[in-house]
Amino acid sequence: MAYEHSKGSIVNPKTAADGKDVANEERCSDLIMLGLMAPFAGLGAGLIGAFFRLALEQANGFRDSLIARMEIFGIAGFVLFVTLAAGAATIAAWMVRCIAPSASGSGIPRVMAVLDGKMAPAPLRVVPVKFLAGTFAIGSGLALGREGPTVQMGASIAYQIGKLLRRSWTDCRALMAAGAGAGFAVAFNAPIAGALFVFEGLLKRFEGRLVIAALAASAVAIWVGRAIFGDTPEFTVRPLTQPSLDKVPFFVFLGIVAGLAGTLYNRTLLATLRITDRFSNLPVELRAAMVGTAVGTIAWFASTLVGGGDGLAQQALRGEGTLVVLPALFLFRLVLIACSVAAGAPGGLLVPFLALGAELGLWIGLLSALVFPGMTFEPEGFALVGMAALFTAIIRAPLTAIVLVAEMTSNQTMLLPMMVACFAAMLVSTLFGDMSILDSLKERDR
Repeated sequence: MAYEHSKGSIVNPKTAADGKDVANEERCSDLIMLGLMAPFAGLGAGLIGAFFRLALEQANGFRDSLIARMEIFGIAGFVLFVTLAAGAATIAAWMVRCIAPSASGSGIPRVMAVLDGKMAPAPLRVVPVKFLAGTFAIGSGLALGREGPTVQMGASIAYQIGKLLRRSWTDCRALMAAGAGAGFAVAFNAPIAGALFVFEGLLKRFEGRLVIAALAASAVAIWVGRAIFGDTPEFTVRPLTQPSLDKVPFFVFLGIVAGLAGTLYNRTLLATLRITDRFSNLPVELRAAMVGTAVGTIAWFASTLVGGGDGLAQQALRGEGTLVVLPALFLFRLVLIACSVAAGAPGGLLVPFLALGAELGLWIGLLSALVFPGMTFEPEGFALVGMAALFTAIIRAPLTAIVLVAEMTSNQTMLLPMMVACFAAMLVSTLFGDMSILDSLKERDR
């Protein structure tokens, strides 16, 4: 029973307690419901992510086999192959423009904007468009990654599950974040990194209810992915020894270089997009065709240089590279990634720069061995650390970077060197005052 008072109201303690109990019961009910829905979000993200990876493997294999078959026809085969590559990139750009404009680019910055309440959720048609257009774009040889489409598709499917069950925006938002993390996890076969990416990369804060949803969704997505692909790590690395204390300065130096390289990467991508904006009157299909033509030409002569870069990362982790070739390869791939992003087709940014990080780390390892011949170095270990350091410099998510590389390589020996290098990379990139590439793209798309 409540009593009116001239300066306010006095609430009966028993009534207040009853109301508090009801509110607690409602929160518990919502939390249980979220815990029940999150595995279904993970199931959807796991299935779409696994099938997307299968589609990309088939597309990349088809591209390589097509080159082998066309070579016997000489110049005619070259022209036909390049035309097909340009056509695939053009189809991808056309699907995005005409069917689902929200499917363009990586998709992760858009998911971040939706989670922040600054943009409406993408319609359901973004899922098939992202899947098909992404397959055409990456299959044509564009230097784009699988993780961006997988994250956006996972988030979209999770949102639709919440919408279908008529849940509140709070629950739908939590499911979106969990679905995005599950998509990240299945893209890299890294369940813990997928959950961490939600808080460190997407939201930049921890929320209790989202921890529950993200963990459940990532776990289910990984079970699904591993049921299809198996339990092997993404990259194989020979057994490495724990670096001694006198090697610490070298990993600090690697982190500093990675911080500089990450700033260069971010500014190069943004500058390329600004240049592209000046030619807004140019149809996006024509722009995609031009990039596709260039990529097709490169693929004909050196097929390992195109695509997401998984093969290049694996080569670096095996220690394959020279002091002369690695810097040239780094710059070449950087330009190719920037041009591929400017094509307007779906594709992520993370897989391509993991290869750049491995190449950068290997170069520092080889340089260290040359300058200090009396010391014993393992350049492959530097390549592994470089992946985490460059990820940190570009995304500003050091914990996700360390866990991601450890899970992808099944290697824990280099955890301490990764921490040292990521510290230096984070410090240097932050001192330059630039935002992470995901935040920059999110602000650009608003």
